[in-house]
Amino acid sequence: GKTVVQAEIDAAAELIDFFRFNAKHAIELEEQQPLDSDGSTNTMIYRGLEGFVAAVAPFNFTAIGGNLAGTPAIMGNVVLWKPSDTALSASYAVYKILRESGLPPNIIQFVPADGPVFGDTVTSSEHLAGVNFTGSVPYVSLSLCLYWMLYIRRTFKRLWKQVAQNLDIYRNFPRVAGECGGKNFHFVHSSADVNSVVMGTVRSAFEYGGQKCSACSRMYVPDSLWPQIRQGLLDVHKQISLGDPVEDFGTFFSAVIDDKSFSRIKGWLEHARSSPHLKIIAGGNCDDSKGYFVEPTIIETTDPREKIMNEEIFGPILTVYVYPENDYKQVLHLIDNTSPYALTGAVFSQDQAVIEEAGKALRNAAGNYYVNDKSTGSIVAQQPFGGARASGTNDKPGGPHYVLRWTSPQVVKQTHVPLTDWKYPYMS
Repeated sequence: GKTVVQAEIDAAAELIDFFRFNAKHAIELEEQQPLDSDGSTNTMIYRGLEGFVAAVAPFNFTAIGGNLAGTPAIMGNVVLWKPSDTALSASYAVYKILRESGLPPNIIQFVPADGPVFGDTVTSSEHLAGVNFTGSVPYVSLSLCLYWMLYIRRTFKRLWKQVAQNLDIYRNFPRVAGECGGKNFHFVHSSADVNSVVMGTVRSAFEYGGQKCSACSRMYVPDSLWPQIRQGLLDVHKQISLGDPVEDFGTFFSAVIDDKSFSRIKGWLEHARSSPHLKIIAGGNCDDSKGYFVEPTIIETTDPREKIMNEEIFGPILTVYVYPENDYKQVLHLIDNTSPYALTGAVFSQDQAVIEEAGKALRNAAGNYYVNDKSTGSIVAQQPFGGARASGTNDKPGGPHYVLRWTSPQVVKQTHVPLTDWKYPYMS
């Protein structure tokens, strides 16, 4: 479960921000009109899409589910909202609030369903106008559990392929938008503020048990700073409390979402113990006797391309690669090319030249890029969220352009001066 602060940020504050700012952006979009000319006026009408939008929501943020369904609805669409199986109650509460506040019936339809069944059904309808998805594109390898291999059927890639295969049946080309997770990085330069690095990394990697798409799970530290940063991480690690966030407000994070997630994360801990390139320096234990608890875990790797640096974990595991201080330029290239994802990342440096250099080298490595701040914590209208590559279509929900994704604009020209001749003046 979430701590009270994390829960309030999500299910109240962020959800409200999404609705308020999307309404603001919709009004501003309506104000963007084409130029008129003498004798005629031109109008842009921002219509909803012809058909319905399928919104597929994750478990980890109630606000995301509300936004996936809410934004297309604000822009005039009918929406089928499939909530996560592990977040039904919270999502249904949002749906009821929308209905009680005046949302007409059947604009948003709340459809709890099996993932593959829902996907097969909506993508086989000629009236599908859009897919709005947040979830995962899991990497399937023999070392991961059977669940993870089955879960691939529920992913964005599968929906996209189904849409492509069914293109001939649709009345329109469906809009397909998705946010699909990340393998987010913290790059530390030798000029960085050590305390800021430690505090920001602990928050990013371990808040909500690492179950954020933006959570830091790989970190690159120069050998000159590693002793200080290592000690700082270990000192804070000793103070982190796991437990019931309702009973104890001192709890930093609680159990992971379910048994499947627990088993998958446990598999990574076992991999860390067996790999010759990995060393657990803090944590590494887990317990499912009452709840699904995983200790915050810090791992050091000697191989920067070890698969734990490449694949999304979605749990409280941070892996650190220590690099020779003078090799930071090569490390920037390494960060850009290690993982298929490009969601969030952070650079810690007090050297402005290095900050600018890193910004160029990592230009495509993150859709949300932070300088001297942690890789999590995007705020609606301040840091619209999304990434490219395997992380998704980078449509930036929470930003001014997201609403346009769910409209089908129509231009209307009205002429006020009747035509009197079929010939053009030059023909005379």
